Formats: sequence, structure tokens, C-alpha cells
Amino acid sequence: MSEVVVARDLVELSRIAADLFVQVVRDSVAARGRAVVALSGGSTPKALFQLLATDEYRVQVDWDRLLFFFGDERNVPAESQESNYRTANENLFLPLKLGTENIYRWKTELGDASAVAEDYDAAIRSVFTDAFPVFDLIFLGMGGDGHTASLFPGTAGLDEKIRVAMANDVPQLATTRFTLTFPVINSAKNVAFLVAGADKAAALERVLEGDSDFHELPSRAVRPRPGNLYWYLDAAAAQGLSS
Repeated sequence: MSEVVVARDLVELSRIAADLFVQVVRDSVAARGRAVVALSGGSTPKALFQLLATDEYRVQVDWDRLLFFFGDERNVPAESQESNYRTANENLFLPLKLGTENIYRWKTELGDASAVAEDYDAAIRSVFTDAFPVFDLIFLGMGGDGHTASLFPGTAGLDEKIRVAMANDVPQLATTRFTLTFPVINSAKNVAFLVAGADKAAALERVLEGDSDFHELPSRAVRPRPGNLYWYLDAAAAQGLSS
């Protein structure tokens, strides 16, 4: 199932995403005793984290039953302003007083990029001991170039078929990023894009309504089967869509 929802603004978008989070987590905990979620980075999900930490939402979830991962990370220390983990920690984990046993971050302090990625791959597989990892919910963002997680146009990570987490060289940014791969993203029960801002409108139109190859627009490769795919957009990002 694929669904596109256009919100008025980031506030409404965040509430829609928070309601999905609560629904998926509660259903997963009821069915299997836990929920495994991957969070996205960038600026857009910060409002979602802050909303989930409010009294309105914190009482709806058994937080001790959740395990949190990250869809991607920059190659920076955990305390860096650029760290996806730091954003989630300051706006969600610390306000909720979540224990470290519930949080799996990319251990960038290991130094070597391959070691960081191998450690995260192993951590994910340690949680899913009996089968290929299937997340209950993965949140994703999308960049103005159509990238998602840290799977950028033209990079080697786009064609990864075996690993669930990897270090992906991004020549256009002159850096290495850490990212989940398409095999694990497309195995998730639910995947939700959060896309806000007019600077995303042109790429979003091409991703949702164009025919470009995913090597040019990586977000086009996100097609969870048999999972659900949600596109949560604000009005500015959706302005170029035909309907």
C-alpha cells in the first residue's frame, strides 16, 4: 500500500507522522512484545521528536518496549551539532528518559568507517536473530537531489544487495556517510517519508511522477514489499505535484 498525504505545514505533518508512529508501535508491541523503529536525520524530524516527547504522546506508548535505530548518520562524533543521534537524543530520548539499552546509534568513535558500518550491521542483526531484519517502521527524509538516508545519486550504496548497513562514499560532498541499504529499507513493514520545504518540490515531483532511474533519484528505489509506504508532505514540498 502506498499513500500520499499533503499537510498544510510542518506542524500538521509532524502530527500525522506522530499518529502513525503511535499506531504502528502499539500494534507491534501488542503482536510481538516490542517495536523496532529507525529514525531519520536532518531538520524535518526534529518537530516530530519534540511532539512525541509531549505529555499528549508520551502516555500513549510503552517506551520501554521500543528499540530505536537510525537510518543514516554523518561521520561525526555523537556530540556534534551535525549528528543525527544528537538531534534525537536532545529532543526525544532525554526528555523521555529512555535507557541506553533502547537506543542503537552508529558508533562513529570507532574511527574506521568500515568498522563503524560493520558494527551497526551486526547490531541490527543481533536484534533480528532468526531472519533478515524487518523493521516495524522506518522514517526517511528526502534531499533536494532526491537522495534518501545517505544513499546519494550515483553512489555505490545504491546497488548494495547483501549488507543492511554500510559506509557510503559521497564524492559530491567529499565525505563518507553511514546508511541503511535498500534491502533492509524495502523489507520494513512501514516506511514513512517526511518531506518539507519548497526546496524539495522539484525533486519530489520527479520522484513521484517522473520516470528517472533510481541511480539519479535514489528515493524512487524505496518500494517496501509487502509493507506500507507513506509520503507525508507539507504544502510547500507538494506544490509541483499534479494532484
